[in-house]
Amino acid sequence: MNKFSLLLYCALFSAISLACSKRSSPSPDRPAKLRVLGYLMSHNNWVADAESIDLSKITDLNLAFMNPDASGQFFVNDNVHQLVKKAHERQVRVFISIGGGEPPAHLAAMITPANSGMLISGITALMDKHNFDGVDVDLENDLINEHYAGFVNALGAALKAKGKLMTAALASWNAHKIPDATLALYDFINIMSYDKTGPWNPANPGPHSPFEMAETDFRYFHITRGLSAEKLFIGLPFYGYGFGTNAPASIHYKDLITQFPGAENGDEIAVPGGGRIYYNGPATIRQKVKLALGKKAGGVMIWELKQDSRDDNSLLGAINAVIGE
Repeated sequence: MNKFSLLLYCALFSAISLACSKRSSPSPDRPAKLRVLGYLMSHNNWVADAESIDLSKITDLNLAFMNPDASGQFFVNDNVHQLVKKAHERQVRVFISIGGGEPPAHLAAMITPANSGMLISGITALMDKHNFDGVDVDLENDLINEHYAGFVNALGAALKAKGKLMTAALASWNAHKIPDATLALYDFINIMSYDKTGPWNPANPGPHSPFEMAETDFRYFHITRGLSAEKLFIGLPFYGYGFGTNAPASIHYKDLITQFPGAENGDEIAVPGGGRIYYNGPATIRQKVKLALGKKAGGVMIWELKQDSRDDNSLLGAINAVIGE
């Protein structure tokens, strides 16, 4: 190689390296100390629903829920491609979340050895088509069964081959059914540190997501199950549950503070008639974010982004304020 060629090579190499560095580094206005992952619940209208969220305040976006038909195929509105492109321009990773609390009945059959190949092929085809960054496995209840580990192992291998990530939404009340080796396959785990009680248990009124629950859940996954802190995202609820007379069974945070002025100053509020609503106000959200920072967790997880207010009482704003301190 002559001197001119060497100089040209060096210049090109430097330019490429700089460009790659710019793509992989957070922009100046991004939180650098903690990832902020938010679920976006939609019924296949992702672009419109995403207009209600501030992508500059999150680092990861989970689209909930994308589930296959009985043949393992996914039928997703092509406008999702616009959302992924927009998110990537803001250095936000985008995942599809499969399963959910009310998955299609045929999903149980899809994760069996006889059908999981079709499902995984459908997932990887969706990854390729829309350039998603990974898959969030939100299999709960009866779907954590004898087929769960085998499905996760096969899915993880397929995603790793394509350079994609695999995550899980899990709680301390269901993760005990999953082997350590299976948990270790996930790139990170979104801890559902909420729903300790709720409208399904009216005889047990009270906070469904107290600060102590976040502490206990983090300790379970980190100490008892041996997962590194960097793999754990502490879950934050943007909704509340009501108990008693005239209290709504559930309510979004944004509606709560509109209907009950001053609710943003606490974690519970009485309603006319004697009922009470329990939720996480900004102060508790800030406390949990500080817990994540102190424990050197990988991030915090939000269910669900559209439930937030877009004013000075925003819970997402509270999260970012703590990270920026």
